[in-house]
Amino acid sequence: MNKIKDLNPDERPYEKCVKFGAEHLTDAELIAILLRSGTRGESSLSLANRILHPVFSQEGILCLHQWTYEQLMQIKGIGQVKAVQILCLAELAKRLAKADAGQELNFNSPETIARYYMEDMRHLKQENMKLLLLNTKARLISESDISRGTINSTVISPRELFVEALHKNAVSIILLHNHPSGDPTPSKEDILMTRRVRDAGNMIGIELLDHIVIGNNCYVSLREKGLI
Repeated sequence: MNKIKDLNPDERPYEKCVKFGAEHLTDAELIAILLRSGTRGESSLSLANRILHPVFSQEGILCLHQWTYEQLMQIKGIGQVKAVQILCLAELAKRLAKADAGQELNFNSPETIARYYMEDMRHLKQENMKLLLLNTKARLISESDISRGTINSTVISPRELFVEALHKNAVSIILLHNHPSGDPTPSKEDILMTRRVRDAGNMIGIELLDHIVIGNNCYVSLREKGLI
C-alpha cells in the first residue's frame, strides 16, 4: 500500500483531522494517528486496519477490548510501545464511558446501574459476578468480584456473600453478572440462585434489591422482570 505521505493532503489522517476535525476520521485513521508509523511496505493506515479486523473478531473497533499484550506483540509492525498505546487507548475509552455513566448512577435504577458497569463487564470472556453493598440511604459502601466462572456459568455461595455484607454493615445488596454470549436473558440457574440469595437475605435482614445480567450493550433486571 502507498505510504501516508503519498496520499492526497485531504486524505492524510493528520491533515484531515486538522482541517475537518477528529469526528470526521474513520476508526482506522484514528488508530493510524496513534500508531504514527507503519512498517516497511505497509502504511500505518493499513496496519490500523489489521488491528481493527483480527481473525478472532468481527466487531471492528470493539475488538480493541479483546486484544492482549501478547497478541499485539505478534503482529508485524507492533512493538512494545505500540502495543501499550493500543491497550491504553482501549482502557481510556472504557473509563470515559464509565465516567460519563457515573454522572447519572442511581442504585434504585437498574438502567443506570447497567450502564455504569457495562464497559467493565460486557467484554469479559467468562462470567463474572459483582456484589454491591449499600447502606440505609441506598449509597454504595463497596463493590467486589465474588465469583469468576467458566464461559457460561458462575458459582457463588450465599454464605460467603452475606458474611461480607454483614461485616460491612450493609442493609441491602445488588448482584450483577455478565453473559459472555452477549445475550442477557437469565438462565434457570440464574433465577434459582437469585431466589436462594433473596430468601437467605430475608432471613438475616439484608434485602436483595436486584440481580442485573449484563449482555452486549443490553441488560436484564430480574427485579424489573418480576423474577425476584
